[in-house]
Amino acid sequence: MSITHRSGRAVPLLSVAILLCVPALQHADELFHTEIEFCGWECMKFALLWPGSFCVGLNESLGCSIPQYIQSWTIHGLWPMHTTKCCQCWPIFPSDLEELEPEISHLWPTLLKTKSNFTFWKDEWRKHGSCAACVEGMNSPTRYFHVSLKLRGRFNIDRALMDAGIKPSCNQTYQLEELQSALAPMMGGGSEIQCMKDSEGREVLIQVKIAMSKNFTLGCRKDGQGEPANAQTPPGHPCPRHIPVFYFPISYERPHQPCD
Repeated sequence: MSITHRSGRAVPLLSVAILLCVPALQHADELFHTEIEFCGWECMKFALLWPGSFCVGLNESLGCSIPQYIQSWTIHGLWPMHTTKCCQCWPIFPSDLEELEPEISHLWPTLLKTKSNFTFWKDEWRKHGSCAACVEGMNSPTRYFHVSLKLRGRFNIDRALMDAGIKPSCNQTYQLEELQSALAPMMGGGSEIQCMKDSEGREVLIQVKIAMSKNFTLGCRKDGQGEPANAQTPPGHPCPRHIPVFYFPISYERPHQPCD
């Protein structure tokens, strides 16, 4: 969607939002001749999180909680890579997500008692979504979250692991090669399977980051675009190749210690 500038040029709503945020800008025409800093990205990552491990990596004082209706991998975020900043002034309102809320509550929930679902979604929009809005199809809060939900349906991590015989367990371990074999056909190149260490030093599967270009083609790689600048991630690292990996089950009663 766009409006018409006095010069006759169509102005994207994103540019309008930026202009409204900078009332002191004296020469508005500069906006139309300069590449906007947070629109220069080429790659993005779609991060999916395993709730059974998320709380394990957090201090119990943070009040991590997994709702009973959460039984599958959830969305952690859709992140344009290495933008230096996004448009902090593009607001998002509960009404923007009203129609999506039943689905997004199940697939992109907060797992912290101290943060409501909408607060979590608002943070993701301000830190990442407003940069993603540079791309047609994601150029509003509603469209950004709708696209993220469609991607979650496209990347059915739960089914891929289950089909490979990889199931949550406190006793069974897996090798990285097994995880890669199950997920690589779906994730493409440039993606990453992440683990974290629990209090006993065990490597635990926690997250996958699926790399893609801004046109949603899998396997985007670009120098200097390894991680999103504003991502707040749990303590994850690439799963080790020669150390057994646990895939903890979800524990609603003891989310911080599901296997202790």
